Amino acid sequence: MQDFPKSARLLRRSEFLHLSNQGSPARSRHFTLLFHRKDGVPSRIGITVSRKVGNAVARNRVKRLLREYFRLNQERFPAGDYVIIARPGADRLRYADLAEELTRVLARLPTCS
Repeated sequence: MQDFPKSARLLRRSEFLHLSNQGSPARSRHFTLLFHRKDGVPSRIGITVSRKVGNAVARNRVKRLLREYFRLNQERFPAGDYVIIARPGADRLRYADLAEELTRVLARLPTCS
C-alpha cells in the first residue's frame, strides 16, 4: 500500500513561490502543472485550488482526487517538485477523466522519459 506522507508534499509558501517563478509550466484544459526537476530526491507535490473552481466542498474534492492520483502514480512523476493548479471546471471531472488528463500532461513534460 502506498501512502502520502508529509515529506511528499510542498507545504511552505516559499516553495510554491519558488516553483511559480522557476518552474516550467505544462497546461491542460483543467490543470496547470509547474515542475522543477531535482535529481536524487523523491517527488513532492503542492496543490492549489482557488475559489474560481467552486465552493469549499468542490475544492476539497478536487484536492482529494489530485492527492489520490499522485499517491497511485508516483512513478510517473520524475524526481522533482510539482505544483498542480486546478482551473475552473476541474470540480466537474470524474477521477478517470482527471487521471487521463494528468497522465497526458505528464507525458508531455520534457523531464519525462
